[in-house]
Amino acid sequence: MAGSKLDPIDRMILSELQANGRMTNVDLAKKVGISAPPCLRRVRTLEESGYIKGYHADINARDLGFEVQVFAMVGLHSQAEADLSSFEAKCAGWPLVRECHMLNGEIDFILKCVAPDLSTFQRFLTEELTAADNVASVKTSLVIRGAKDEPGVPFEILEDRVSQPD
Repeated sequence: MAGSKLDPIDRMILSELQANGRMTNVDLAKKVGISAPPCLRRVRTLEESGYIKGYHADINARDLGFEVQVFAMVGLHSQAEADLSSFEAKCAGWPLVRECHMLNGEIDFILKCVAPDLSTFQRFLTEELTAADNVASVKTSLVIRGAKDEPGVPFEILEDRVSQPD
């Protein structure tokens, strides 16, 4: 199990940074019970190892005028690896697409999109997404409201799994 490669201090560091990525190294070190220099070394190692992919601010999209959030379920004509990769690359270039996930089952991809208004999303949908090479179908669902948006992972479950014998 991947989480078991980390010691308890590393997992505490990740948990604390997930909750507050802006805390100082000194504050982080206090919270996890070690001094600042080894804490900073551990954080750098976690970053270099890919456990920490980056830091960002949680932006309120609606307050910035992005009133529309849509999930688009996309089916492709071909699921050959080159075609899947090509679609993923296309998604990376579309600013309205904020997340792109390949799925198994009836649909190939689900996209999380944001737009300032419905007409902007409609234009993206008709002129870019459905017009893209290899796109066979697109079904969309407009988000009415969000009940939960919690990034990261549930560290309490990870700790339970790590503490159980193999």
